[in-house]
Amino acid sequence: MLALTMTLALTACEGAAAPAPKDTAAPTAPAGVTATAGSASTVHVMWSASTDDRGVTGYAVYREGRKVKDLPPTTLMTDVVGLTPATRHRFTVRAHDAAGNVSPPSATVTATTLRAAAEDRTPPTAPSALRATPDGARAATLHWAPARDDTRVTAYDVYQADVRVHTVPGTATTARLTGLRPGTAYAFTVRARDAAENSSPDSAPADLTTASAPGAPPNTAPRDVTATAGKGEITLTWIPPKTGAPVTDHELHLNGRFTTTIIWGTTPPPGRATYTFPVQDPPGTRYTVTLRARLPDGTWGDFSAPRTVVVR
Repeated sequence: MLALTMTLALTACEGAAAPAPKDTAAPTAPAGVTATAGSASTVHVMWSASTDDRGVTGYAVYREGRKVKDLPPTTLMTDVVGLTPATRHRFTVRAHDAAGNVSPPSATVTATTLRAAAEDRTPPTAPSALRATPDGARAATLHWAPARDDTRVTAYDVYQADVRVHTVPGTATTARLTGLRPGTAYAFTVRARDAAENSSPDSAPADLTTASAPGAPPNTAPRDVTATAGKGEITLTWIPPKTGAPVTDHELHLNGRFTTTIIWGTTPPPGRATYTFPVQDPPGTRYTVTLRARLPDGTWGDFSAPRTVVVR
């Protein structure tokens, strides 16, 4: 009996899986780091994603060699706040992985915070004439006419679906966006900002659809979506996609979450469609609205470019 027990134990040990090799490879250093002063006390830092053999799990931002921010792997920009006015600051970024391996520091970038000014509560005007041009399947370039301010514009912030995705200095009127998805509808807006951190209203949105990946079907998103807030309600209008058959169903999503399915009880209206729905949130509540259509094969198509609307 004892011999049999020992034989079974040895067999089990021989069949055990070998431990996974230890991860000793560090991520690559973040590239494309930029730093832009947005006010007398803030600097906006951005960078491109690092790579790792098993995956980057986060980034750390350093000022003058001391860590000031820890960020998740999906975040590629941040505002460093509480800085001294009219002072030159140096920034680097490092990536790390789950095993604790840390990349070399990025190239050092500098930015000089603005001089402190007298109290300023007047925001800039909204940038105008915004247009967006796709650059292949994963990038786009935005152009706009400059905003005006009683002191001066110090930065322009680019928003997609009401989330800031890019910042450029106040002297710029163009921005190049990367990391977009192929065959996807986007809507971008731009806000101007002054040294006192006053932000302008949004510019009018600019829509674009990136090129589809090779061999992928054409984009099927609803087009020319508008969203208008009334008292206790929001009205949407749009042009359904061309699918070769009438589009009878649309899905409505608010802030990225499914809300309802819009179903026409009879033949869908020709041309532009309209739908009004009630909202109970207090005035000032912001919604990001997207739509997608049910295709003739029963699947759901691509999402429309988002629209942001504020409850009145």
